Order: sequence, then structure tokens, then C-alpha cells
Amino acid sequence: MYDAISSDYDRFVNWQGRLSIELPFILEKLHEISAKYVLDAATGTGMHAIALAQLGYQTSGADISRGMIDRARRNASSARAHVRFEIAGFGALAQIFGQHASDALLCLGNSLPHLLSLPVLSTALVDFAACLKPSGLLLIQNRNFDAVMAHHDRWMEPQSHSEGDAEWIFQRFYDFDPDGLLTFNMVTLKKVAQGIWSQQVATSRLRPLLKDELISSLVEAGFVNITSFGNMAGAPFDPESSSNLVILASLQH
Repeated sequence: MYDAISSDYDRFVNWQGRLSIELPFILEKLHEISAKYVLDAATGTGMHAIALAQLGYQTSGADISRGMIDRARRNASSARAHVRFEIAGFGALAQIFGQHASDALLCLGNSLPHLLSLPVLSTALVDFAACLKPSGLLLIQNRNFDAVMAHHDRWMEPQSHSEGDAEWIFQRFYDFDPDGLLTFNMVTLKKVAQGIWSQQVATSRLRPLLKDELISSLVEAGFVNITSFGNMAGAPFDPESSSNLVILASLQH
């Protein structure tokens, strides 16, 4: 899916608006631990890692999608930011970026739900722990699947983008599958000038990761001081209404 949408992903995301909301929270938490080295897992097009590099952090980014990493490298070059980007999925990060090399690890953008079983999730969280220095910080941002599953919230707000004489509309929605997993669908509509709309559909399967299960898995992987928020501005988490589940955790000394 993400190779297919990589060329349009930065049109789909309003990065100026998103980073203006999320960076103050991230920077506050990095400052609290005097972080210097940050690894952005599932980095996508690399915009969080690039923004942090521009602020003086030594950052790296990983993603399993070659298309996303290619785009991230181009974005870093355009921004004149020095960021190491590598193609790597969950479970392979410590091998590539080094054991105990990072002060903080970010896993943003609803990435962990792409792991479709509890054993695979556990492997990923152990890998996260192996990447971090003692007392290192982990920051996770997922959709609030407690609310999604309780209310069968299928549709997400559409996004639009204009560029020159071209226009894009992005619509996302879930299919609730019989096996308990979700199919995540993204429909991309594009029109140039007065032409007709073209259509592209990309899909990926997700496992709706609930708060209690994620916290339990983090504890098993050796994380402590686990706190939750409802968004990347630090709002309290409400299982009924929060849009996101944001988790902060640290390693034992």
C-alpha cells in the first residue's frame, strides 16, 4: 500500500499544521531526558525526523516501504537536513541502527496496528527496547481503536490538496473483517484542470490494537512508567472520544 501512495503522501498530510501541533509535545518529552539521538520507526516520508534534525537532533528514520524511504531521502535533501534513512521493518531496527544507540524512539502515524498478531507485536516492542539506551524514551501514536471498535467508526475525515491546476481528494475508511482484523482503504481522487477525475485505491490490513493489550505488551518487553494521552498535544486519553492513543514509556534503569 505505502509504495503505491508514497508519491502523494505529502499531499495527503498537511505537514505544516501537523508538525505545529505535534512538535511541541515531542520536543518537551525529548528535553526531559536530554535526548540527542532519535530514531523514527515507520518514518514514512521522514518529516518528523527531518524537522527534529533541523532543530539540532541527530536523527535516523526507518520504514519497510522503499517508496516512502526514497521520498524521505528526497525530502531531507530538499530541506538540507542530514538524516540517515534505511529500509527496515519492525524487528530489524536494532540490527541496522545499533544496540542501545538511541535516546528516544518514535513510532507515529498508526504504524503498530499493521502488525497482525500478538507475537509479531511482541517482537517489535523487544526490538524497540534493544534500540534504546538505558532509561530511553518510547513514544507511540496510534488511532484510538477502543473507540473505533466500540462504535464501528468506519469513516475518517476526507483530506484535500490543490497544487497548480491539479486537485486531490483523499478518503479513508475501514472494512470490519470477519477474522477480527480491519482492512484500511485509501481512495485517491485526482483531477487536472477541467479533466475528469482519476481514481486509485490502496489497501492494507490492520489489527485493532487496544490500549490494555498494548500496555500489557510493553510491560512484557521491559518498559515502565507507561502513560497515555488522547492526542499529540498531550490531552487526557478518553477511550470513548479521543482520536488517538498516544503512549509514553521508558526502559528500566
